[in-house]
Amino acid sequence: MLDYIIVGSGLAGIAFAETLLQNNKSFLVFDNHSQNSTKIAGGLYNPVILKRFSQVWNAAAQLEIADTFYKSIEEKLATSVDFKIPIYRKFFSVEEQNNWFAASDKPNLAPFLSTTISHKKFTAIDSPFGYGEVLQTGYVDTVVLLTHYHAYLKQMNLFAESTFDYSQLQLFDDHFEYQNIKAKHIVFAEGFGLHANPFFNYLPLDGTKGELFIISAPELDIDVIVNTSVFIIPLGNQLFKVGATYNWEDKTDALTDKGKQELLDRIKEILTCDFEIVEHFAGVRPTVKDRRPLLGTHPIYKNLHILNGLGTRGVMLAPSMALDLFDCIEKGKSLDKSIDIKRFATS
Repeated sequence: MLDYIIVGSGLAGIAFAETLLQNNKSFLVFDNHSQNSTKIAGGLYNPVILKRFSQVWNAAAQLEIADTFYKSIEEKLATSVDFKIPIYRKFFSVEEQNNWFAASDKPNLAPFLSTTISHKKFTAIDSPFGYGEVLQTGYVDTVVLLTHYHAYLKQMNLFAESTFDYSQLQLFDDHFEYQNIKAKHIVFAEGFGLHANPFFNYLPLDGTKGELFIISAPELDIDVIVNTSVFIIPLGNQLFKVGATYNWEDKTDALTDKGKQELLDRIKEILTCDFEIVEHFAGVRPTVKDRRPLLGTHPIYKNLHILNGLGTRGVMLAPSMALDLFDCIEKGKSLDKSIDIKRFATS
């Protein structure tokens, strides 16, 4: 009998799989690759909400756990996925500079915001008011992470490349059976695919569509992530990831002319050089209206669990949320009330 089945292998599923491996638990992952929000993610981790100059919930603890987690992944996969580079928030006025200084005086933000305005000059970006540097930031290359981790799971015979059929799930008091597999627990980490899940589709998971570009810009020379109305991440070889749009109405991963034009307009407001679109991505982020993840155990079936709703901060949230859920299931530790699905009634 297996300890776990995991349904979904985006950031949430990978984080839980790795947590199980580190705790010597047996498992099998099911994924049909229908959800691609992890692949299209910007992959940024940033402890500060730059629009409001406020701290991300539980940021310090999340960063510490994530740092250890991605180092372990890099050692296991013998490849780099975590790139630690600062985020430079471009200022557009003296008022924005003053707001930055006010924020950097707050005790909870002080570790993350430089108190010195940077007037570093980057080719093809005008910045008369300079930049504020956010500390303890970077990005995870989510495509490399998924590609290599899925290959690792397949090599270990821990990955089933198939659609999970909820109707074939047979539930018993101390285990469940699925096709010819018996296991003690199942963790659903399907992202926006949750809406097809008959056990947890009562939860208010919303979807926020995002579109991103990879652009080629030979004249652009930056060695930091620039944050303005979009983020610009240097990938090397004169390539840059640029994003992202936010669409709360469209729940498909289809590329749109509207999203493309919105990104083009924003890029042209920032860059003074020519650029070319190399790739255009779209996906639906699994978001929740109260901006907190969805973790916990089904109110009736005690061997069914959920790890979802990581939204736009998946690379920061996933490692700590996977650990929290594991400790809840295996050690009986209570989940923070703000992330526990008990906050949503089933009726």
